[in-house]
Amino acid sequence: MDFDSMNVDVSRRMNGALDALRREFGGLRTGRASISLLEPLTVAAYGQSLPMNQVGTIGVPEPRLLTVQVWDKGLVVAVEKAIRESDLGLNPSSEGQLVRVPIPPLSEERRVELTKIAGRYAEESRVAIRNIRRHTMDDLKKSEKDGTIPKDQHRDYSEIIQNLTDDFIGQIDHTLKGKDDEILQI
Repeated sequence: MDFDSMNVDVSRRMNGALDALRREFGGLRTGRASISLLEPLTVAAYGQSLPMNQVGTIGVPEPRLLTVQVWDKGLVVAVEKAIRESDLGLNPSSEGQLVRVPIPPLSEERRVELTKIAGRYAEESRVAIRNIRRHTMDDLKKSEKDGTIPKDQHRDYSEIIQNLTDDFIGQIDHTLKGKDDEILQI
């Protein structure tokens, strides 16, 4: 068993779980304008669903305003519809090919609800990290049982994998705290 390649693979997979969490957090509305709020939305255009950033340029001219400069005038209504029908609670308006999306302030109730959603996302990421650890530990046990690695090497590898897991769980907790602070900031 090549531990270095296994370690790189485990790190890559754990990093993927952390990146997925950051993408999820990017889609949570915080009362401040962020391009990542509109990026996951799709627009019905040319007989298919296209990501928002493939039909126009998303911008943040002010802290509480998003804009979408739609490239094709015929898609302005479709962009407005995609934003209005998303569950973001936004009400866009257009001026020519520019769609303005004001970001209303969040109520205290909505802020608390968003922190709970963020907590769920973080817990899903922690579970994903722990599953990666468990599968890796199972592989190590199997290798020891097969005689591919000695017991002391199994113990050393297990310790390294546990430290890696603890590090990624810590990063998830840090990311969650930052998102909670951002959501609760008035």
